[in-house]
Amino acid sequence: MEGAVEERLCGRWRAACGCYSYNLRDVFTWRLLKTIAMGQVLSLLICGTAVSCQYLAEAGVETPMLQSFFNYVLLLLIYTSILCARKGDGNILHILRNKWWKYLVMGLADVEANYVVVKAYQFTTLTSIQLLDCFVIPVLMVLSWFLLKTRYRLVHFVAVVVCLLGVGAMVGADILVGRDQGSTSDVVLGDGLVLLSAVLYAVSNMCQEYTVKNLSRVEFLGMMGFFGTFISGIQLMLLETCAVGAIKWDLKIIMLFVAYALCMYSLYSLMPVVVKMTSATAVNLSLLTADLFSLFCGVFLFHYTVSALYIVSFVVITVGVVMFNAVPTYSAVPEPGSGGEDAAPEFADRTAESSVDHLLPVDGDAERAEML
Repeated sequence: MEGAVEERLCGRWRAACGCYSYNLRDVFTWRLLKTIAMGQVLSLLICGTAVSCQYLAEAGVETPMLQSFFNYVLLLLIYTSILCARKGDGNILHILRNKWWKYLVMGLADVEANYVVVKAYQFTTLTSIQLLDCFVIPVLMVLSWFLLKTRYRLVHFVAVVVCLLGVGAMVGADILVGRDQGSTSDVVLGDGLVLLSAVLYAVSNMCQEYTVKNLSRVEFLGMMGFFGTFISGIQLMLLETCAVGAIKWDLKIIMLFVAYALCMYSLYSLMPVVVKMTSATAVNLSLLTADLFSLFCGVFLFHYTVSALYIVSFVVITVGVVMFNAVPTYSAVPEPGSGGEDAAPEFADRTAESSVDHLLPVDGDAERAEML
């Protein structure tokens, strides 16, 4: 009897920590591999925007709002047009009539997050930005916990710590090779802007996760394009009219703007797909490698100095991402129709994995221990 009680207690502890009877074939699945690969594609797209911005900065072009405006216009032309062509509840007029203020807040958070983090480079250092920008992860986890009712296990918190250790190694490598770039004109203001951008990104990403999991990806992108174009267009006219007028347009500048806009458009189009497969928190952990990809490109394009710590950082962050995605989060809110005593917390990732999802062959091993 005592043995049965002890086993139940151990089972509950393993369930809370996310450490229940996993073997290699349970962890390394095709779904996990696809999730990690798509996350790194997002990082490469961010790397593309960073390289484009670097070349534009070297050409004397500093118009972050104009660059964002082109991205929102592309979203408007593609996804908002789809909403306009729909009928019924999916039509843009019906959406605006019922949820306009929600998407306005989401669009405002996204536009200002992109703008504020770029402004921070004028006041603080690259090291501060890399470190403080990670603040988006704990803020997003808190927002998801209270608003989306997402519940994390101990392994998820450990995975976040591992990823942040990888970021620490990356920042340490930057200091060692002398890449502590940026300004120190007003560090307090710059650091505050980075923290503000992290909070705004967290709000935007939480709204994105809710929309793509409960409504649709097209609705999210269509409304982001609609309000993003409106807000960034006004801000562009107010803040960057002189800067845009001073641009010396040539084929190189045009191609850099096109490259930036296409990378951002691809990033915005693909990110909801990955968020729906995992979560906004998991995606942001994957994006921690974007700075490393930018560095590796900078070694060849801008002659940056490389350190072995960068490789260590990449490996550590990747390990943390695998740990976070290996065990699914779950929701404290039961699915509709699962009432009464059977209403137990549901896994956020509800896609059942069949034997063909496994990278390793399925043998006659015992099935995963049932959660108590």
